[in-house]
Amino acid sequence: MQMHIIKKEDLKNHIFIDHTLIINEIERSIKSYNWDFILSSLPSGSFLVGGYIRDLILGRLNSVIDVDILVPKNAINVGKKIADKFEGKFIILDEARDVVRIIFKHISIDIASQISPSIDIDLLSRDFSINAIAFSFEEKLLIDPSNGIKDLQLAFLRTNSKQNLLDDPLRILRCFRFISELDFNVDVTLIDFIKTYKNQLRLVANERINYEIQRIIRGGKASQAIILINKFKIFDYIQSEKNLIFLDLEKINFEEFNKFEKEKFLPLFYLVQILDEFSLKNLKFSKSEISKIRLLRKWNLLLKVQNIYEFNEKERFDLHQELETILPSFILFLPKSFYVNWLARWRDKDDKLFHPSNLIKGNVLKKYLKIQDGPILGKVINYLSMELAYNRLNNFDEAIYKGKQWIQQNAPKCD
Repeated sequence: MQMHIIKKEDLKNHIFIDHTLIINEIERSIKSYNWDFILSSLPSGSFLVGGYIRDLILGRLNSVIDVDILVPKNAINVGKKIADKFEGKFIILDEARDVVRIIFKHISIDIASQISPSIDIDLLSRDFSINAIAFSFEEKLLIDPSNGIKDLQLAFLRTNSKQNLLDDPLRILRCFRFISELDFNVDVTLIDFIKTYKNQLRLVANERINYEIQRIIRGGKASQAIILINKFKIFDYIQSEKNLIFLDLEKINFEEFNKFEKEKFLPLFYLVQILDEFSLKNLKFSKSEISKIRLLRKWNLLLKVQNIYEFNEKERFDLHQELETILPSFILFLPKSFYVNWLARWRDKDDKLFHPSNLIKGNVLKKYLKIQDGPILGKVINYLSMELAYNRLNNFDEAIYKGKQWIQQNAPKCD
């Protein structure tokens, strides 16, 4: 897997793009996605900016559309009038910076006030050149002071200055999001900035970092981003544990996983590569996510001291019982020879080992075995489930018989 770090001077073949084509496509898309109704309510000197233009040029616009608009001033007032007029939900995102959001049924629109004397200066202060492109609604004109359109065509990620990163250190992490989502090459100067100032991330709200990580681990090229995050030790500032599960992602074969499995289980696999439990809690990950990471780490650590081939029946059963819902995330920690067989068995919902189940409900066992709720009942249920998993249990009568045997042999005796 190639590390996507290049020097700007290595880029050749300036690719010319006709701005007229882009402008026509912007105007067509505004009507197609049905948000042209707000244009008449925007003040003179308003611009479409940011990700909408980037994704349109890349052909990545989809049914979920986010629009960013820059107005000369008074964004809160402009947004409030638009929300009232067209019955949208109005949210003030940042009162100090004059940023609002209007949510309609089909689209979300952020409106912000221009922060610099001119649109060019404003754009040059943005995170990356590919996000520093604006379209003038009034003049039907593209403004691209940092050649972001060219960088989009070259799949090249760069910033105009280190100050652009320091103004909002979250942009350090956002770089890896664009590697993950867009598969972009990275300017070596930008990488130098990131390595130098990565600890500035400690100044960023944990919820914002969480959002970027969620985007990174779900991108189509997430493995490339994770490799770089680990290489540059981006999260060392927050980790309490240095012995994380670092696998050589370049050698892992993801081809055996189908589309659903990749989307659902690879993010969890990537997450366990970059954050420990302490960091996950600090960065506001959910209890469910933390619990799953804890289980993956537990069983991976066991693999370090015991070969999977040496697991006894009880250990194999416990593994499948605890990891049933996230097993594809764990399979990647195993030798490649396991992938096909384990995935096939996990996909088979009738496989009793890979999907442990009970032949008899607890209430029925209580009645026939004459026991009450408590540890003994739980252990009997678990024992019978394991017997079923290994095809040593066929019907109700066998289950009751084996349950009674187990109680006779294992229940505490009273003198």
